[in-house]
Amino acid sequence: MIELVQKEGGVAYLRINRPEVLNALDAEHFAQILKALEGVAKDQAVKVVILTGVGKAFCVGADLGELRKHYERGEKINHGDILRERYNRLVLKIRTLEKPVIAAINGVAAGAGIGIALMCDLRVASDQAKFILAFGRVGLVPDSGLTYLLPRLISHGRVFQWYVDNNEVSAAEAQRLGLVDIVYSHEDFEKRVEELAYKIANGPLKAFALLKRAINRNYLGELAEALEYESFLQEVAGYTEDHYEGVMAFIQKRQPKFKGN
Repeated sequence: MIELVQKEGGVAYLRINRPEVLNALDAEHFAQILKALEGVAKDQAVKVVILTGVGKAFCVGADLGELRKHYERGEKINHGDILRERYNRLVLKIRTLEKPVIAAINGVAAGAGIGIALMCDLRVASDQAKFILAFGRVGLVPDSGLTYLLPRLISHGRVFQWYVDNNEVSAAEAQRLGLVDIVYSHEDFEKRVEELAYKIANGPLKAFALLKRAINRNYLGELAEALEYESFLQEVAGYTEDHYEGVMAFIQKRQPKFKGN
């Protein structure tokens, strides 16, 4: 479930509470998180939002279990439409929310979970957090704005290498690359994130909102275009034999045998 917990002083926690699937998101939970953000936008008592996960993960993106029955029957899924209906709406909602959003990356962030984190105004990671691109495992392309943001942060060559190697990136390395802004020790992670949130909540909130507008003006139009192109590419990738093989290998807990089709 998606939990929205408001605290005194204007700080609200938006928690993805599905630890049994590493906080993967399905249709129901996308609807919940979008509804929660719409409520936050209207609630004048909320000044700062902390987006985080429960358990060992921040978010690992798509819940493949949701699609399992379709794949086991050999049915194809239009992943482009899924991006348009869910992921693109979520990342644009985060960017256009005129309140600071802190990504508190408490553990593993993978796939679209990385894109969701990068869309937040500040990315704060536990020193035990890990980042895994993951898309190559199932024959898909990075989405949720990752093809737009990652080359601007770490160069297109490193993006390609990370996609091919699919290696884990530590919190320290993520900070060095610019994927996260701050790293706190896991032992006092929640306390330190909350202290940061209250510091922001006591700041010039209107000026923060105007800064976010200025940042968005410089790239939001291009981001929206990039999201639509990612949706087109993901639709193509989702119909490939390699994607089907990658997902079935994941479900069956074996190594995929890609054929380039």
